[in-house]
Amino acid sequence: MCGITGYIGQEQAAPILIEGLSKLEYRGYDSAGIAVYGNGRINIAKAKGRLQVLKDLVKADSSIQGTLGIGHTRWATHGEPSVPNSHPHYNKSRTIAVVHNGIIENYRPLKERLLRHGYTFESETDTEVVAHLLDYYFKKYNGTPLETITKLITRLEGSYALGIILADHPDTLYATRKDSPLAVGIGEGCNYIASDAPAILKRTRDVIYIDNLEIAEIKADQVKIYNLDGDEVEKQVQHIEWDIEAAEKNGFEHFMLKEIYEQPKALSDTISPRIKDGKISLGELGMSEEEIKDLSRIYIVACGSAYHVGVCGRYVIEELARIPVEVDIASEFRYRHPIFEKNSICIIISQSGETADSLAALREAKRNGVKTVGVVNVLGSSIARESDSVIYTWAGPEIAVATTKAYSTQLSIMYLLAVYFAKIRGMIDEKREGELVLEMLAIPEKISAMLGDKEAIQQYASKCYNNKDVFFIGRGLDYAAALEGSLKLKEISYIHSETYAAGELKHGTISLIEEGTLVITCATQPALYDKMTSNMVEVKSRGAEIFAITHESNKALVTAADTCIIIPETDPLFAVSMEVIPLQLLAYYVSLAKGLDVDKPRNLAKSVTVE
Repeated sequence: MCGITGYIGQEQAAPILIEGLSKLEYRGYDSAGIAVYGNGRINIAKAKGRLQVLKDLVKADSSIQGTLGIGHTRWATHGEPSVPNSHPHYNKSRTIAVVHNGIIENYRPLKERLLRHGYTFESETDTEVVAHLLDYYFKKYNGTPLETITKLITRLEGSYALGIILADHPDTLYATRKDSPLAVGIGEGCNYIASDAPAILKRTRDVIYIDNLEIAEIKADQVKIYNLDGDEVEKQVQHIEWDIEAAEKNGFEHFMLKEIYEQPKALSDTISPRIKDGKISLGELGMSEEEIKDLSRIYIVACGSAYHVGVCGRYVIEELARIPVEVDIASEFRYRHPIFEKNSICIIISQSGETADSLAALREAKRNGVKTVGVVNVLGSSIARESDSVIYTWAGPEIAVATTKAYSTQLSIMYLLAVYFAKIRGMIDEKREGELVLEMLAIPEKISAMLGDKEAIQQYASKCYNNKDVFFIGRGLDYAAALEGSLKLKEISYIHSETYAAGELKHGTISLIEEGTLVITCATQPALYDKMTSNMVEVKSRGAEIFAITHESNKALVTAADTCIIIPETDPLFAVSMEVIPLQLLAYYVSLAKGLDVDKPRNLAKSVTVE
């Protein structure tokens, strides 16, 4: 949820820390702060609000000098946004400073113990406990930093990524993690830590990913990683291939709009390498044909937009491959005590690969002997490392909080899996496989054509942005698309919106329709055209205004809708990839019309690394 950065080297740390935080602000933006060691002490600057407030503060404070430092941009969990609750947190003498991403679940008993030992607290946060507990252990045991941090993390429960600087060890930056992302960036005569690669891409492309309960001891000219036994661990340096420009706006007003326009390339990068000689190749899945033929059930687990991908995946996989699919919201998965079938797999979908609930679901599946498959965008992320196999989406960095291209590329993986399983299980022949492959390869070009004709959506957004309530309806795959459209509108425009399976309207929800109610109708499935038209007429006769997304072949609905967006024809199984584009654009332009911060919607952060 929060963003962490750190630097040790020869240059002034403060500008580098703030530069990194500016690339991480999508992870949290209600306050920010830095701590820099210089002139024999740790100097701290913290500010409530957006990062610009901190920038101005640091610029005016000449004491923030030094070549070792840590920084933090916050998404509040414990305590309201305020200067005292902002990170970094520190001990009474300011010889220890800590930044933290995550939640310390047992902070209350730890805090009570420290209070009994005479410690006082200035904030409401769980993180301040970490700084004081480090102080307590240093004084009680007089151990080395490595020994003391080891004692610390064996006492902490929950999830955390920690950056730590110590006034008594001004040549070293320390970092550790459990269930929250953290990487070490390797430079020349300098090194970095960051929650996410965009924070350091301008400085280095070489990173080491720290595993759970490992401690990084980072000097300007070397990095050592230790386990809980104090043994040094050999780690592989990974090179990030993303262009620096991929994490910049490149002339677009917002990251979200840029990322909407990047979808054709992201889809092509994700789909094309997995099609060889007209056939799907998924060797990375790590399953033999016999294992695929024996599959009895697939569990798909995800959160938010990734969950909506799973809903779509269920429809496509069940129709093509005839394998029963269960789709679960990750935060509910463990708590319903799922019954795992023999010869099943669990697919975990996550853009960041660090989503806390999804990671917990993955571990639950593994504990029950189920093969896990991660579908993630971030190389070396926790879900990627812990899954039995991983299928990467090649979307590149996604900065806007509201996902677009990550959603679309995850969807394409569901299509690939469905066709791949169906062919191996003998549910489709080579002719049908070839047709579906060609349709998949055509998706990027069709989306490009749609993005070149967005004026109707812009105009409609300028008329409907004052709506207080919006309803989305659809059947089958269109219902899956409507779920995502509704979420996009909620996330960035703050308009209340709900999604209903259209067949459920008569079972109570049609009572919500009144004169002028906006109903967004998704209708791309030819077998359901007549039923969707009937549903649309039902709500229209009760005063609803209809904004429809459909194909030109759906003549009755095109004629009856108040406003209609025509999308390219494709195989009905892949239509969601087309219809989500106008839904994304509508949400974007409505938010823009309301004068809101499209990339940083209130109360939300990009990567949800706490449960």
